[in-house]
Amino acid sequence: MSTNLQQLQQRPDVRKQVAEREPEIVMGFGNLQGFELMQRAANVLTTSTLVPTAYRNQKEIKSFGKVTGHEPNLSGHANCIVALNMAQRMQADPLMVMQNLHIIEGRPSWSSQFIIAAINSCGRYSPLRFELTEAGDPTELTYTASEWKNNNRTEVQKTVTVRHQECVAYAIEKETGERLNSPRVSIQMAIDEGWLTKNGSKWQTMPELMLRYRCASFFGRLYAPELLMGLQTSEEVHDFIQAEPDAEGGYVVNVEQFRKPEQSEVVDASTGEITVSEKEPVRQAKTEAKQKHKAVEPEQESAPEQEQEDDGFDFEME
Repeated sequence: MSTNLQQLQQRPDVRKQVAEREPEIVMGFGNLQGFELMQRAANVLTTSTLVPTAYRNQKEIKSFGKVTGHEPNLSGHANCIVALNMAQRMQADPLMVMQNLHIIEGRPSWSSQFIIAAINSCGRYSPLRFELTEAGDPTELTYTASEWKNNNRTEVQKTVTVRHQECVAYAIEKETGERLNSPRVSIQMAIDEGWLTKNGSKWQTMPELMLRYRCASFFGRLYAPELLMGLQTSEEVHDFIQAEPDAEGGYVVNVEQFRKPEQSEVVDASTGEITVSEKEPVRQAKTEAKQKHKAVEPEQESAPEQEQEDDGFDFEME
C-alpha cells in the first residue's frame, strides 16, 4: 500500500487528536500508571551520584576516610519515590528536593536555605528580609555539658563567651500590602531552650546566621506551612537531638546519651538485704512496704516462725 505526501502530512494531526483524547499521566500514588511512572523515575535517580547518599542504591563502605567497597542500600529506591511524591505535590524540581531534604534518624527535615528560597519564589510575599540588633557586650556563660569517657557519662563545667542579639524576619504580603513579622528570636532564647549549650552547637560559632535561620523557619511555619509540609529544618533537629554527620553523608545519633548508667545489686552479708538498681522500682517499692509492715507489727517471741521464700515475698504461717 503506497503512502503519498498528503497522508504523511495528516498523520501528525491524527496523533495529536489521539494524544488529546488520552489523559496525561501524572506521577503519584493515586493510580497504577502514575505509580509505575514514579518507579521508573526513581530507578534513574537512585543510580545517580548527584543525589545524596540516602537516595542511592549503593552505599559506600569507608575505613579511615577511604572507600573500601560498596553495599546495597535497600531504602534508596523507596526514599526516591517519597522525594518524587513531595516534589510533585510542591511543584518543585525533584533534584532540588533531594538536595535539601535531610534524613536524620528516619525523620526528614528541610535545610534553612530551601525554606528561604521557597518563600522568596512562591510569589505571595516580597523577598524575606531580617532585622538584626547590634551585638551587646561580651558576657561569660557557664554551663554543664555531658561527656563520655571510658564508656562513662560525666558532667563537666564549660564556659563560652556570648553577645546578646535579637532578630526578626519580615516580608510584605503582595495581596494586602501588610508587613508580616516572624517571632523574635534572641540569644537569650537559645540559652533558655538549650540550643546554645549543646555539644558542637553552631550557636556558639556563628550566632548571627543561626538567628536568621531560626527566624526564617518560624516565619515559614506561621505564614507558609504548606511550603514546609509540616517538616522541621535540619538546624532545629540538631538543636533538639544530638545528631552528627557520618562518613556516608547521613546523620547518626548517639542513643547512649539518653540512657542511665546501670547499677549492680549489692548484698549485705550480715542481713541478706539486697540493694536494687534504679531499673527495678517495683521491687524496691515492695522492699520498702515490707520494712514498714515489720515496723508496725509487734515482735512475736513464741515458737520459731517458719519462713518460705518465693521470689522475694515472705509468707507467714498462721
